[in-house]
Amino acid sequence: MRYALTALPPPDGLPFDDVIDVRSPAEYAEDHIPGAINLPALSDAERAEVGTVYVRQDRFLARKMGAAMVARNVAGHLEGALADRDGGWRPLVYCWRGGQRSGSFATILEQIGWRVEVLDGGYRSYRRLVVDRLYHRPLGARVVLIDGGTGSGKTQLLPHLARLGAQVIDLEGLAEHRGSNFGGWAGGQPSQKMFESRLAQAIGTLDPARPLFLEAESNAIGKVLLPPAIWSAMGTARVIRMEVPVAARARFLTTAYPDLTDDADRLRARIERLRPYHPRDRIEGWHEMARAGRFVDLAASLIADHYDPRYASPARTARQVTGTVALSGLTDADLARAAERVMAMLG
Repeated sequence: MRYALTALPPPDGLPFDDVIDVRSPAEYAEDHIPGAINLPALSDAERAEVGTVYVRQDRFLARKMGAAMVARNVAGHLEGALADRDGGWRPLVYCWRGGQRSGSFATILEQIGWRVEVLDGGYRSYRRLVVDRLYHRPLGARVVLIDGGTGSGKTQLLPHLARLGAQVIDLEGLAEHRGSNFGGWAGGQPSQKMFESRLAQAIGTLDPARPLFLEAESNAIGKVLLPPAIWSAMGTARVIRMEVPVAARARFLTTAYPDLTDDADRLRARIERLRPYHPRDRIEGWHEMARAGRFVDLAASLIADHYDPRYASPARTARQVTGTVALSGLTDADLARAAERVMAMLG
């Protein structure tokens, strides 16, 4: 049987016991339907081998090779990941476009007696829905931006707002990046497609009648780009600005970036990335502060000489500010009080 995906999957998932992505591990890692498990019909190496034979040698031979590989791999899944599934199990299977890989996999499951369905159009049908939601439709929510200089605790304010019942999307969390030259996470970022899948899923839970709080960002968070639905809404959003003294911001940054203060080589590399934008003596001064462990001084200098001048861009300063929240510190208690003030501003 074929299953047609006409809308993005709801937060609680599709109406199946399991959604099985039978594409190769590399395809799955780039992006997949939320909640899907990966049981590859072909490994990355097998897929490349079959594809090479198909293009360069003989299509019939490629299909024969592929069929043997799929049969062996499905047998392994039946004896492994699927060994505990009972007779009432009902899975949905998909590959790239709902073709041979998912069809072959589903046929074997069907012959066992399971009520299996194949996603019509495969992963591509899901991806089209994501693209439509993020690139061709307005966001449909009233956005409020939390703005402020680097180290103002904007990201950390979001969970405090959420605890008060506000709608928030942590864009940096979805992008796995803190949004600056020093902001990369140790594990790296998701692909653009994976980021968009996460974002589309988050948007799907929103109540359009209530405001949505986002941290003010540029159109790129590390290597991933904000799609038009978000970027356009941010351009016309109300803005609440956090104002925090440089000294407090510098102290806060040393606690927010422990992965850099604990790794001299990574910190050195991040400072070197700024060399094209600053005079040599300033770069060397930052290196000296890092070597001496003067991380608060380093953060303060980076704020004053690098981040704040870039923060004062015409596009950012032109935003209409609804309100300002002044903080003397950035403890959890400070941020909790700031969240209450933000909520009060919006009535």
